[in-house]
Parts: sequence; C-alpha cells; structure tokens
Amino acid sequence: MSVALINPNTSTATTQQMVRIAASHFTGRIDGLTAASGASLITTPAALDQAALAVMALLPQLAGYDGVVVSAFGDPGQAMLARSLRVPVIGIAAAAMIEARALAPRFAVVTTTPKLIGRIDQRARDLGYLDAYAGCWITPGDPVALTADPHRLREALRDAALAALAADPAIGAVIIGGGPLAQAAQAIAGDVPVPIVQPIPAAMRLVRARIEHRDMTT
Repeated sequence: MSVALINPNTSTATTQQMVRIAASHFTGRIDGLTAASGASLITTPAALDQAALAVMALLPQLAGYDGVVVSAFGDPGQAMLARSLRVPVIGIAAAAMIEARALAPRFAVVTTTPKLIGRIDQRARDLGYLDAYAGCWITPGDPVALTADPHRLREALRDAALAALAADPAIGAVIIGGGPLAQAAQAIAGDVPVPIVQPIPAAMRLVRARIEHRDMTT
C-alpha cells in the first residue's frame, strides 16, 4: 500500500516532519511531495487558494499511488484532486473533523491562523458538522513567529485548548488544526483533559480505511 502525502506549503522540512509522523500511523510506503510554489506557511485565504493550484500541479506525480493525503488544514486542492484520481484523496481537516465527531458530540479547533477561521468554518459546514462544531480558538501573536518557536507554540496551543474547554464545557474533543502543528499536537496530548485529535494521524487512518474498502469492493 502506497500513499502520497502532499505538503501544500513550500517547506521541505515541514514535509519531512509530517511524513515522519504519518509513518507512525500507517504500514506502507509514504512519499512526501512538496508544493513547488506558494507560501512556506499558509496563513491567509489567498495563500490557501494558491496552495490549491500548487497541489493540482503535482497531479502528474500521483500516478500509481493507492491514496493521497493533502496535509494542510483547509484541504487545498483536495476536491479537485479527488475528481481527477480514482483513488481516495483525503484532506487532513476533513479527516480530523470526522474523527473528532466520532469521539464526541461536540468538538473545537485550535490553530494559529486567525485569517483562516472562515475557511475552517466552511469545512465544518461542508461536512455537515455545524451542530457539532464549537468554533475556532486562536493562539495569540504572529503565526509564522510562533510556529518557529516550538516551546512557545506548544504552550500557546495548550492554553488555547484549555480556553476552549473553559468557554464551552460541552466540548469533548479538540483538533489541533494544521499540518505544521503536528509535533506540537503530539506534545500537548497529555496536558488537555479531552482527546486531542491530530490531523495527520487521523488522515492516515482514514486513507487506509478508504483504500481497504475500495479494494474489497473492486
């Protein structure tokens, strides 16, 4: 079983980090592909739209894979790729929301990018989860600077997750929303009293299930 993990931002270091995390949750080959153009960290709707085009530009490299994971929260290009390929194409935002909804009747997203709240809200709406989706809680400060400081990032994400739970005690799961936040999500999992949903592991579990289901029905 082989999967292409696409990083829609241009950081090869982030790609390598995400592949390492994905490999702990998937028995098979994972090849990391990095967008050739766009932003090194996606923080705005315009950058997300540009990332979708960069993801689609990788289409010729996807032949022969059993599945594809689009590893940016917002799932840029996922729908277009899914229409172009005959294999499962999973976005990490959708996978995380599906898993969070299975864990709890109400979930929240914690992330670093305030300008993407509207797109995250739209993803929950597209999945039919608005009744379960409690909203986004955002870390303070510049997302680029915060992401570059692992210690501050972990503290800020933990504090935002705890703030979400204090604001809405019905929240039963918290998604850490972002592919580049994967290591921090792992690090704070024991510091929050509800399940922390990590989007990359969720996506790897979902793509495997979809591949296996496809194999059984063909």
